[in-house]
Amino acid sequence: MQTNLADDIKDTRIGDEADAILRSCVHCGFCTATCPTYQHNGDELDGPRGRIYLIKQMLEGRAVSDKTQHHLDRCLTCRSCETTCPSGVKYGRLVEIGREYIDKKITRPLSDRATRKVLLSVLPHPQRLAPLIKISQLLKPILPAVLKKKVPLTQTAQPASRNVHGRKMITLAGCAQSVIKPGANSAAIKILDHLGVTLTTPPAAGCCGAVSYHLTQRDEGLAFMRQNIDAWWPLIDPAGEAPHEAILVTASGCGAMVKEYGEALKDDPRYAQKAAWVSTLAKDPCEVVANENISSLRLDIPDAKIAFQTPCTLQHAQQLNGRVETILETLGFKLVNVADGHLCCGSAGTYSILQPSISQALLDQKLTALMQHQPDIIATANIGCHMQLESQATIPVKHWLELVADAMISPADNHLAR
Repeated sequence: MQTNLADDIKDTRIGDEADAILRSCVHCGFCTATCPTYQHNGDELDGPRGRIYLIKQMLEGRAVSDKTQHHLDRCLTCRSCETTCPSGVKYGRLVEIGREYIDKKITRPLSDRATRKVLLSVLPHPQRLAPLIKISQLLKPILPAVLKKKVPLTQTAQPASRNVHGRKMITLAGCAQSVIKPGANSAAIKILDHLGVTLTTPPAAGCCGAVSYHLTQRDEGLAFMRQNIDAWWPLIDPAGEAPHEAILVTASGCGAMVKEYGEALKDDPRYAQKAAWVSTLAKDPCEVVANENISSLRLDIPDAKIAFQTPCTLQHAQQLNGRVETILETLGFKLVNVADGHLCCGSAGTYSILQPSISQALLDQKLTALMQHQPDIIATANIGCHMQLESQATIPVKHWLELVADAMISPADNHLAR
């Protein structure tokens, strides 16, 4: 693809990055076959190739309008196109550049700006989110049906193990997950404790930065990243004494973001090297558990069929498709086949709030696929997907780590069994 960038972005760091991505596209169209919004809308401008052309025209100085902004907003950033692309086009990064650029050119409607402001003011801050979730749960019986579905089920964190092992890792509590679904981290702590690893949760670490970063508030997102690096560094400094060996991130959306800290902060002289090390240490639980002696886990596997929904951030952003399924099947869980597993459930961070119509259509499609073989439980690996599926599912939805932790036989149970 030939480019001729406008003077206001030409020969800048962002311009050079965008130019390289644009030039890597050979406009083959393979991406359209796996793009959820193109499949749903049938509009070329709602597919990766069409959006790439829109971004190209915009960066070349052609007139833009709210229509361009609208089509970029409708992208889920699921990155399914990246998995399919034979040319390795970094579409996810390009669409972020395009969104940031057009947000400086086009003023959003007041209602849209207000919604985004609320999301940015609440979601990344657990101390603000927690009371709102509690109030919504108390009011749930009297809420309209459409709102009632959005209220998450109550879940509390389980007491952490007091065992101290020679091997140590960090875990990220996260923002929304720490308030809404703390069971995922509780399960991780329980499993890793049995495998001889202590998980440490530094309290000063918070939001991974994804909410701000993906809503074009790049500087705010980078600030969250630096805050986490500062909180983790005393525990992971390679020059330190017995540093923690990994950063375990149980929400795949957050994991995808943390793995990109090195790229996001590469131009920051104070944090570039530290951020690169953080990205190296960041691991999804499936990467850690697969390398441990999982056969040592004594499990009482329930006679239940599991439908696993692979989050886009796990299979496309982190390129870990099939890893969780392999672990669960190795442990003895019964998994059913899920058709079109590459397609997004419609959650996509804040997408379900900002683009409710398309999000709902994709959720309906995903649940139809998940329920095809009549499973007893739906499992996933990301907080956003968890909440999205749970809002309409007729069967329980759990993080896959919870399935394993719930099936673990405690030492007391072992004694009774003997």
